[in-house]
Amino acid sequence: MRVPTGFISLTTKMILKVQPLTHLYLRQWKERAGQIPDPELRKQALASIATKTFHCEGGALYGLLAGVHYKDAIAFIVAYQTISDYLDNLCDRSTSQDPEDFRALHESMLQALSPDMPPSAHYRFRREQDDGGYLSALTQTCRNVLGGLPNYHLGAAALRELAGFYVDLQVHKHVRKEERLPRLQAWFAGCAKDLPPMTWHEFAACTGSTLGIFCIVSQLFNPSTSAALIAGIKNAYFPWVQGFHILLDYLIDQEEDRSGQDLNFCSYYENKEKTAERIGFFYHQAKASVACLPDAKFHRLITSGLLSIYLADHKVTRQKDVRAVARKLLSLGGNEAFFFYLHCWFYRRLTG
Repeated sequence: MRVPTGFISLTTKMILKVQPLTHLYLRQWKERAGQIPDPELRKQALASIATKTFHCEGGALYGLLAGVHYKDAIAFIVAYQTISDYLDNLCDRSTSQDPEDFRALHESMLQALSPDMPPSAHYRFRREQDDGGYLSALTQTCRNVLGGLPNYHLGAAALRELAGFYVDLQVHKHVRKEERLPRLQAWFAGCAKDLPPMTWHEFAACTGSTLGIFCIVSQLFNPSTSAALIAGIKNAYFPWVQGFHILLDYLIDQEEDRSGQDLNFCSYYENKEKTAERIGFFYHQAKASVACLPDAKFHRLITSGLLSIYLADHKVTRQKDVRAVARKLLSLGGNEAFFFYLHCWFYRRLTG
């Protein structure tokens, strides 16, 4: 069985360029998080970095699209993803279930994409307030990177749209348990006319990924980037690539979410066969969508990489139904996905 050459090239760049820089930036944010005065905010900031490093590792691959500016692109990606993971921890383990609180916290994700947007008091609806400027520093890092892009205006609207979807999801899914489904279903009903056929929980999954944002920002470092290309990236990533990404995330988290009584979008499929069928459909749509992009080979490898990263997770082996779905999905990816899977499997076990 021949190892795909694209896999070798991407893996080499990941090991030699992307991961060392990603870990450097994460160490800096971890040091800053350790200085947060409020004990609960400090705990959640440190936990988000400790348990979700692989989110930054995977997202940072998009920095390669920025060419010689990959360091700046990865600085943005690590800071933005760290905001996302930190706020997700705060909302999942929240001392409040106030939608206004969740929206206020997530204003930072919109401000991070808007260099001219005035700052606000993100913690104004909760008792924990003093993060020592941690969230503001993350936000400002993103703004500094974007402020240096001469053609940022080409991507600004698409970035805000994707971030707006993400923020709405975080608000709706973290409210009181009895309010979640009505809010999410009403939200979907208002958006369904602009979407291809899908269920409300699949739409919610499509909104929960930051990959489209990372891809667009990295592409904006290329001076020849056009508005048409940005639109093409947005339409490829939302809904298909992002939906595929988050459905995989929820697939492997089912046992964990049942224990924590957390919302899990894959639990709304009637059985494991339907789960495999629909995630497989998203996979094929994602591969077809990225085929028309200029860096189609890169995007195809990333899509195969998503399949492998998630299915190689320790959580898969502990869940019988998930193992069955994983086998079916991995068979869709061919040699490319299989070799990514082996790499990810060994990497996960070597690094704990």
